[in-house]
Amino acid sequence: MARYLVGDIQGCAAPLKQALKQINFDAKFDELWCVGDIIGRGPSPLECLELIRDMGTATKMVLGNHDLNLLAVLSGVREANPNDRLDTVVNLPESEKREWIDWLVQHPLLIRSEDNLIMTHAGIYPWWSVSEAESYAKEVSEALQQAWRSNKLDKFLVAMYGNEPTQWSTSLEGMDRIRFFINVFTRMRFCDLSGHLNFSVKQSPDDCNVPAHLKPWFELWDVSEHTLVFGHWAALMGKTLRDDVIGLDTGCVWGEYLTVMRWPDGHRIKVRAAG
Repeated sequence: MARYLVGDIQGCAAPLKQALKQINFDAKFDELWCVGDIIGRGPSPLECLELIRDMGTATKMVLGNHDLNLLAVLSGVREANPNDRLDTVVNLPESEKREWIDWLVQHPLLIRSEDNLIMTHAGIYPWWSVSEAESYAKEVSEALQQAWRSNKLDKFLVAMYGNEPTQWSTSLEGMDRIRFFINVFTRMRFCDLSGHLNFSVKQSPDDCNVPAHLKPWFELWDVSEHTLVFGHWAALMGKTLRDDVIGLDTGCVWGEYLTVMRWPDGHRIKVRAAG
């Protein structure tokens, strides 16, 4: 069995299919771990969703910010942004939309393997331990699934949006607490040394316009026996300058390429974006 880790697909079905062909992926024997943002801005969102779903237990996936946005759109909480190109999903019959909601809410915000591999979409708050991060991710999943089961998903998703609070405190409660967790796992890029998240700066850390007080979250993450894999930050093009923190978003939807990495040897293939 081989385990492959794939970066942000974002509705780009053609490079995903080409990558799976190049690695001779066999769903009977191999695993594909998806770093989230299966859809969003790419031309083939429904095809990507179906590809991942139809692989069944051969795939593991964490939710990204675009996946949560799709939940909000399918639930009627948000209007689809034309730039997200979600028409093929949004125009499905209501019964099929509910099936996709049910499928999406089953996916976690963090996956951890027995061989010390951790995957989240955006990263882990540098002031948390791995066990704390696991616990907080589970807390969100349980709240999300409970909201779906109790027909309160729309209220949950409305309350999910927002940038506050920007700093972790054990005193956080209710949706403030849940919102902070979601923002860490799906939106985080930069933070300051006091632990405040910044959501407005999205460029590469090498950019001279990045304020000096902001640091990429992974620069503040302690070295451990774990390898942490994330996506979300296309401007990095995978560059973290660390062997134990691996970025897999290499801007496929922006015309760059889709990266697939084999675990644990780290062999990577890169497939150019279609067109």
